[in-house]
Amino acid sequence: MAPMGGVLLVLAGVGAGLTGSMAGLASLFSYPALLATGLSPVVANQTNTIALAVSSVGSMLGSRPELRGQVTRVLRLLPLTILGGAVGALLVLLTPSDAFALIVPFLVAGASLVLLWRPRTDARPVSSRAGRALTVVGVVAVGVYSGYFGAAAGVVMMALLVRALADTLVRVNAVKNVLLGASNAVAAVGFAVVGEVSWSAALPLTAGLLVGNYCGPAIARRLPPTILRLGIAGAGLVLAAVLLHRAVTS
Repeated sequence: MAPMGGVLLVLAGVGAGLTGSMAGLASLFSYPALLATGLSPVVANQTNTIALAVSSVGSMLGSRPELRGQVTRVLRLLPLTILGGAVGALLVLLTPSDAFALIVPFLVAGASLVLLWRPRTDARPVSSRAGRALTVVGVVAVGVYSGYFGAAAGVVMMALLVRALADTLVRVNAVKNVLLGASNAVAAVGFAVVGEVSWSAALPLTAGLLVGNYCGPAIARRLPPTILRLGIAGAGLVLAAVLLHRAVTS
């Protein structure tokens, strides 16, 4: 890879890490940067997943203050995203992504609109049997999406967890970072073994992501919750429009 391509990926990785650890929008920066270096969509997707999985360690370390007291919650949800990530990776290896690419923008837009809805101050975590069942299905589904394609999976997971957990945005964001890190890790193992990965592109992207992921949670905890929520939702709607345009014109 040309030196300028490596520099582009490092810078894109920093931007992706910051937005990913705060808002779940890492692929807004990293995926287009990989395409810009000349990689095919399939190779870019799998390389992106590898980089996101390795760099998720940074966001987990940066989210340690918000993860305190949430171990039980994380351990309850973690197997669901691991299962989803494995299924998503299998789908990548076995099926074409054209049809799914048309669904993704509407999924991202819907999740962004949910985040625009301000949560009630007296909201309580989901406790009904039906509510818990829907949360399980939703977490597995987002895990599948994360392992399969992953662009803005964090926005969708945030929208789901904000309603299910009824906690502060930064604490929900910390849980999201762990869950999607695990989902990406499972998918990354499959891609590394039998997929198509550009390791020369994955290394500089991962380096940038590690820096951005570590710094992102510290920035997020200093932002007003309303600004953070509206920023995530707005960026998600922009990404949905970009993904829809790419799906219908490619």
